[in-house]
Amino acid sequence: MSVSAPREAGGGQGYRVRNSTADRALDILLLFDDERLTLSASEVTKHFGVARSTAYRYLESLTSNGFLEENQTGSGFRLGPRVLELARLARKGIGLSELAKPIMRELVERTGAPALLTRRTGSAVVCLERQEAGQALRLSYERGQVLPINAGAAALALLAWVPDDELDDLLAGPLTRFTDATHADPDKLRKHLADIRHHGYAVSRGELDPDVLGVAAPVRDADGRVTCAISIATLSHRVPDATIDQYVTPVLEAAGQLADQARLRNIA
Repeated sequence: MSVSAPREAGGGQGYRVRNSTADRALDILLLFDDERLTLSASEVTKHFGVARSTAYRYLESLTSNGFLEENQTGSGFRLGPRVLELARLARKGIGLSELAKPIMRELVERTGAPALLTRRTGSAVVCLERQEAGQALRLSYERGQVLPINAGAAALALLAWVPDDELDDLLAGPLTRFTDATHADPDKLRKHLADIRHHGYAVSRGELDPDVLGVAAPVRDADGRVTCAISIATLSHRVPDATIDQYVTPVLEAAGQLADQARLRNIA
C-alpha cells in the first residue's frame, strides 16, 4: 500500500513515478471508450509519442496478461478477458464494499491511518474500497486500481494463503522490485509468506514506498478461504517495531468483523 504525504528533508521519491511501465499500461487501457472499441499500435504511437516498437511492447505485455486481445482481422486490439473478470469482481465486491465502509471508518478512527479493502484476481490485486484519514496522510490508490502482487501488506495478506501450485505459477515470472525492501526473490518471498500465515497478518515496511508502513489481515468466508484483505498504511518513521501491535490488533479485529458480517449476509 502506498500513501502520499508531505515529504520531510531527505525523503525518498517513492515507487509511484509517472510514465513507468505500469502507469503507461493503465493509460493505454483508459484510451478505450464507447467511440474507440479497438486500438492500433499506430494510435498508441501517436498518442504517447513513443516509437512503434515501444507501442508494440506495451500492447504485447497487456495481451500476454489477458487485458487485451488481438482482433481476428489483425486490425488492432480490443479489451480482453482479464478486464471482464475484473469487472465481474468489481460488481461482486460492491456488496462487500458497502459492508466494509463503516468498519473501515472505525478502523481509521482507531488508528489514525487510512484504510484499504483489496481483493486478488489472478496475478493482480484490485482496490475495492478506501477510507481516508484526513489531509495529512492520503492513499495514492483509486478504487478499481490494479496493484502489484508481491509487495505491500495488502497484497501479501492475500498472497500468503494461495495454494502452493497456484503460488508457483504466480511467482514463476520476474517479480518487480520497487525498493530495496521489496520481496523480489521467489524463495525468500515464500519464506516471508510462511511467516505471514504463522502470525495471521502481514506487516510491510518500505516495500512499495520507503516511507510507508502497512498492516493487513485476511478476510475469510464461511469455508475459511481468504476472499479479501483489510489494511492500513502510515508513515514508517512514526511506528517503531515495539508499537506495531497498536495497529495490528485493530486491523485483525476489523477483518474479523467484516468476515462475520459477510457470512451473515452470504456475501463473498
